[in-house]
Amino acid sequence: MDENTENNVTEMNPEQKDAITTLADQIKTGDDALNKLKVQNLDFILDIPLKVSVELGRAQVVIKDLLQLGQGSVLELDKLAGEPLEVLVNGKLVARGKLLLLTKSSVSDLQISLVH
Repeated sequence: MDENTENNVTEMNPEQKDAITTLADQIKTGDDALNKLKVQNLDFILDIPLKVSVELGRAQVVIKDLLQLGQGSVLELDKLAGEPLEVLVNGKLVARGKLLLLTKSSVSDLQISLVH
């Protein structure tokens, strides 16, 4: 930057400083209004129900085999033990996670820890 440019930048009269301050305030006000508008626009979708599911895996079986399933039956899934579960919203994959079993005295809880 040459010496003249530096002088022009540093030498501002009070009117110029006020004009810049006013412009900056207007921009900030505009940004705040835009942010409020964005939040208000989201309000109408907050009560829309979504179908959330967590998949351990999938299997394809014929009806004969399905009818023979009972307590203690084993159904082989397309995922291996330890592979991440899939979290789906309205059938679309949104995350993968691990299933954790949390045991506190006589109460057990299942928790999904998202991995990405």
